[in-house]
Amino acid sequence: MKVFITGGTGFIGSAVIRMIIRKTRASVVNFDSLTYAANPLALEETSEDGRYSFEKANICDAKALRRVFSDQRPTCVLHLAAETHVDRSIDGPSEFIQTNVIGTCALLEVAREYYEELEGQQRKEFRFHHVSTDEVFGSLDSEGLFTEESPYRPNSPYSASKAGADHFVRAWHRTYGFPALISNCTNNYGPWQFPEKLIPLAIINALEGKPIPVYGTGSNIRDWVHVEDHACALWEILNRGRLGETYNVGGNNEFTNLEVVQSICSVLDRLNPDSGNVPHSGLISMVEDRPGHDHRYAMNTGKISTELAWQPQRDFQSGLKQTVKWYMENRSWWQKVQKEIYKGNRLGLSGRQTAAP
Repeated sequence: MKVFITGGTGFIGSAVIRMIIRKTRASVVNFDSLTYAANPLALEETSEDGRYSFEKANICDAKALRRVFSDQRPTCVLHLAAETHVDRSIDGPSEFIQTNVIGTCALLEVAREYYEELEGQQRKEFRFHHVSTDEVFGSLDSEGLFTEESPYRPNSPYSASKAGADHFVRAWHRTYGFPALISNCTNNYGPWQFPEKLIPLAIINALEGKPIPVYGTGSNIRDWVHVEDHACALWEILNRGRLGETYNVGGNNEFTNLEVVQSICSVLDRLNPDSGNVPHSGLISMVEDRPGHDHRYAMNTGKISTELAWQPQRDFQSGLKQTVKWYMENRSWWQKVQKEIYKGNRLGLSGRQTAAP
């Protein structure tokens, strides 16, 4: 089995590749343009394995896609390449449309051309798994869960671009009989996550004794799943999911953003009692809210649990402790990111004048 993975040097993609190389006999082709959030160091352990190969190219480059499909002859596609940070999408939506919508369409067309040329068992086994987000469903009130039948109501340029990509994947399946399926996942966390996201930013700022920003009142609620649990879910969906179906993935760990940051501070109080910043909760700083900030995301994961027997294996508190320890032990990585790429500055306020009330 040879898996063609787009965006494999990103946070989730690299976790999937590490899992495949460690736990299966499959081989991997990593197709990635190495944008600002890519992290080749996260794949250092796999780079010398003969089952791993890397192709640097942009997802919108149909010519490069055709060349790699022709040369590598993959068994299946796991599509993870995307721009993902909501705040960045507010500052620059066009880049999200280009990668997430145009890039997905380019990949779909090249993969469909490749699929149409396959015969026999190769054609029977080929499948295309598109990885998406719960944010396409919009915002929940205090009750209820998103299901696979929830209507699409994206509220940010990022979620709108992912919703568009989802619709194109579904259309290729229905119109062309293309063997595709989709998964939508809640918030991920774990080692190697780029520091612009809530959990790594909070950990790093706390370690450096800097203010820890929390948007608005901190009451927005997210469900959290460890990236390694998500990687296992993606593998099960890719291999055993029903074509044409959508699967929701979640951790069944709902917390407000303020509760998440307070938990990080409590972990650091125990792990780093001599930092001079105990209690670390004193660093929490409430800041202007994100424009159009969705109130709550939460998934009903009954379908993937029933059909594919997948359940998250890590509870949030133990997973968070492991994540905090990882950032404490890997300062050289995130300090290099801070120096060269992202200094922890606030993003996503350029749309304030047009934000919904």
